[in-house]
Amino acid sequence: MLASMKYRKLGSSGIDISEISLGSWLTYSGGVEREQAERCVRAAFEAGINFIDTANVYGRGAAESFLGEVLAGYDRSSYVLATKVYFPMSDTDSGLSAAQIHKQIDASLARLRTDYVDLYQCHRYDENTPLEETMQALTEVLAAGKARHIGFSEWPPEKVRDSLAMPHVARWVSSQPQYSMLWRRPEAELIPLCEGEGISQIVWSPLAQGVLTGKYRPGEAPPADSRAASESMNTFIGALMDERVLRAVQRLIPIAKAAGLSMAQLALAWVLRQPNVACAIIGASRPEQVDENAAVAGMTLSADTLAAVNEALGDVAIR
Repeated sequence: MLASMKYRKLGSSGIDISEISLGSWLTYSGGVEREQAERCVRAAFEAGINFIDTANVYGRGAAESFLGEVLAGYDRSSYVLATKVYFPMSDTDSGLSAAQIHKQIDASLARLRTDYVDLYQCHRYDENTPLEETMQALTEVLAAGKARHIGFSEWPPEKVRDSLAMPHVARWVSSQPQYSMLWRRPEAELIPLCEGEGISQIVWSPLAQGVLTGKYRPGEAPPADSRAASESMNTFIGALMDERVLRAVQRLIPIAKAAGLSMAQLALAWVLRQPNVACAIIGASRPEQVDENAAVAGMTLSADTLAAVNEALGDVAIR
């Protein structure tokens, strides 16, 4: 079942990115020891992963600084680098105003030790800044050569539509939503909208923060070395640890086994079944996880497997 890495177009950008990409949300902002983090990056390159995703707010610059140091050893043309802007970097620095976008892109580039990022993403929508101001500032960032393309994460579809209707501003090439077998909300409105606009999905939390690996068992304490057991990394996992959810996930184990896949591979292949998804972001704390997840590239799930997944999860999947 093993396959070499496969690549998909990133929206209308013309850039090919690996179906599996390496993220740095909780892992490389301090949650994983430096040596292990470096080994994970090395394993990603060896597996053919060429897309690296980060954000200025991860560890308040720590993830970008780590990647800047590690990626300095690789040819800049050999990887596609993405970062984000919006969340607070200090008591006075946050949002998507023109001043913040220009300030934060320069700070990110300095930490990342590069002249440009391939993708600059708005981490959330800023209700306090006129959309016109945000779009014009992003357009200026592209014109200055500091970013090649722009994307958004978790924007309301109506705001995406409003931005697309604006003349003389840059066009989005990517959307970064939470999407997994347990969280399917993008399917209703976001994905259909993006399909018609040349915008690809770059999926975060395709493993539902590790819940879809099956390692969290109902009625049992989380493994000591898991995200759920880590005070520095378990902030957002609470709702996913519901007993009904955990029981449903356990029903996926024989389905994965029958398909010849690990639980993580089943979850990633499920996300990648969607043509509008360009890649699934993984957060690896060990090189072995990178290898296992990268091996899912090019795999397809049968109609029977997809039907079995839906039956197993039932109404615990949020739509």
